[in-house]
Amino acid sequence: MHRGVSIFARRIFLSSRVVGTSNGFLFSKLNPLSPSFHGFSVCRVFSFVPAHRRTPDPDDPSTLMKEDGVSVCSQMWIENFREPDRIISNLTTYLRRFELWVLAYQKVCADEMGAYMPRNAIQRSALEDLLALRNAVLDSKFKWGARLEFFIKSPKDKTDYESLSKRKIKAILTTTQPAAFQDKIVQEVLFMILEPIYEARFSPKSYAFRPGRNAHTVLRIIRRHFAGYLWYVKGDLSTILDGMKVGMVINALMRDIRDKKVIDLVKAALVTPVITSKIDEGEKKKKKKRKYQKKRVLADDEPKPDPYWLETFFGFAPEEAVKNPSWGHCGILSPLLANICLDELDHWMEGRIKDFYAPSKSDVIWNSPEGEADQGNTSWPEFVPTSGPDKTRKMDYVRYGGHILIGIRGPRADAATLRKQLIEFCDQKYMLKLDNECLPIEHITKGIMFLDHVLCRRVVYPTLRYTATGGKIISEKGVGTLLSVTASLKQCIKQFRKLNFLKGDRDPDPQPCFRMFHATQAHTNSQMNKFLLTIVEWYRYADNRRKVVNFCSYILRGSLAKLYAAKYKLRSRAKVYKIGARNLSRPLKEKKGQSPEYHNLLRMGLAESIDGLKFTRMSLVPETDYTPLPNNWRPDHEKALLEFIMLEDPRTLEEHRRCIREQGLVSPQDYISMLVWNYKRNASMDQTSLMNTIDHRILGSNLGSLGSKAKELEEHDESFQAAEV
Repeated sequence: MHRGVSIFARRIFLSSRVVGTSNGFLFSKLNPLSPSFHGFSVCRVFSFVPAHRRTPDPDDPSTLMKEDGVSVCSQMWIENFREPDRIISNLTTYLRRFELWVLAYQKVCADEMGAYMPRNAIQRSALEDLLALRNAVLDSKFKWGARLEFFIKSPKDKTDYESLSKRKIKAILTTTQPAAFQDKIVQEVLFMILEPIYEARFSPKSYAFRPGRNAHTVLRIIRRHFAGYLWYVKGDLSTILDGMKVGMVINALMRDIRDKKVIDLVKAALVTPVITSKIDEGEKKKKKKRKYQKKRVLADDEPKPDPYWLETFFGFAPEEAVKNPSWGHCGILSPLLANICLDELDHWMEGRIKDFYAPSKSDVIWNSPEGEADQGNTSWPEFVPTSGPDKTRKMDYVRYGGHILIGIRGPRADAATLRKQLIEFCDQKYMLKLDNECLPIEHITKGIMFLDHVLCRRVVYPTLRYTATGGKIISEKGVGTLLSVTASLKQCIKQFRKLNFLKGDRDPDPQPCFRMFHATQAHTNSQMNKFLLTIVEWYRYADNRRKVVNFCSYILRGSLAKLYAAKYKLRSRAKVYKIGARNLSRPLKEKKGQSPEYHNLLRMGLAESIDGLKFTRMSLVPETDYTPLPNNWRPDHEKALLEFIMLEDPRTLEEHRRCIREQGLVSPQDYISMLVWNYKRNASMDQTSLMNTIDHRILGSNLGSLGSKAKELEEHDESFQAAEV
């Protein structure tokens, strides 16, 4: 036994794994000639037991993040667009995916702190709290609207809720508070799960609260498809956005989703009451003395408030885009739930459109039985040539949020019949009482206001040029109607008056913008320039884009001139324009006496560069964008999804191969497979002759790539069998 131990010890001493260390420390400890050698070291070597690898902990956050959250979301979008009509019953599987919770945490943190947090920057304690929140949701222990007890808190929330006084706790429990951080995370996770399901099912007639669709899309759709309509029904269903009965919302969800966990979560968010504090009338009337407020310095992780130009533009929003639904504790889920409920109306209108269509061969547009043929000139879709007395009966429909617009080509009686059916449908499905005043019928000649743009019709006499038989170009005068989409100047004045930029109707007088009184001239001009650029983009598709933008520039320029006259005591706008030029780009002196030359100060970096106001002349405003919207338009992300799904489908590949065979062509891959298959079964053909054949017959000089392809096909026998078939 002793001999065996000595032999084993000698093997350990001579082993390269033990002796071959980088610093020779272990060798020196085990060397008998070393002065530091003692028996305890040998015992430690012999008593070493290799540690067994531990099984991964299922509750460890790091082991649960197997994929990236974006890739999980992408897979959900692909699955739902591949099978848009299936009933979903396994959403709890996605609710368990910890990657989605981490992605939701990153999104909410970006909104709270104003900066995106990478996944490797999330602390382990935050991941453990996030895992506890996920488990609470799965175990039905999560409660919406918590005020004091949280599973996870915001990184910037440093409040110790256990040490708060009773007065502060009472204030938290009884007053209006922003949504809890953990509520926002659960809302984000539910939104990421539900959005791809319903985006694949929604009607293409709805455009609000959806990715890739906005008010500009509605205006382009109207210009593209509403050119020949005479009667318009405009409806306001925005009371639905204020709230609906919980049973209706849940029934709308359960048409496509049968997952109890998700349905119960949404139902609890709708049912749980939201605590709001009421202001007493006595406190409202009581005027408090204004105290001096010290300028507060924002923390590094605190998001900056919206700049002045952005706040101003939000106040410039049209009536159809002002209302944003907020139902219970649903938060960002509310717009999606509103679209889910109103989607039934969209599909009902699609059925009415199909039934109403009655083509007439004597009409110049929409005279095909299918009704999908392009109307008139595709490059000029808003122009409709004059037709005979017998017209095609057709209608179209768009919905933006809670506002609808229906265009009808036919007699007014058809529009009245449709209005009656629509009132009955809304009463039956949404318990919404509408009358004829809520759904007025207007003729195109009176002008229809939608999204602060006026739809009207003009009779035009264009010169039509076309090529006749024999190549002769014929020019003749035509007559027809042109659909005009113009920005409403009256509505623009109303919005500026609401923002306190002017007063008066017939002769609007600009008012000084005193909110920018303490800002520098350079900062004030830059804010107004950003606002003007946003206005230019908003009126991009209006026929009178130059006129309305030039009017907005005049109002803002006059407002700033009055502000500078009051600030620098120049008494009149004329004096401000004389010193600061037409676009207010020159510096205005603040004190008496001549200030140093502005260009010298600017060159030395001692003065701020001042940008003049943009679009002070009508010629500087860009022209209207008349790019026609393609027929059967889809957003870019939907086109990419459908193309990816089509390329993944094996039937698409089979169809391509069939087309190649019908044309007498062979793809390089199939030809290589055939040659390799012959090589495997023909012993007389060596590998060199195979490479030369592939090289000379297909790509000439690309021998290396084709050779590697041949070797790859040679390794996999399935390729040879496919080639044989």
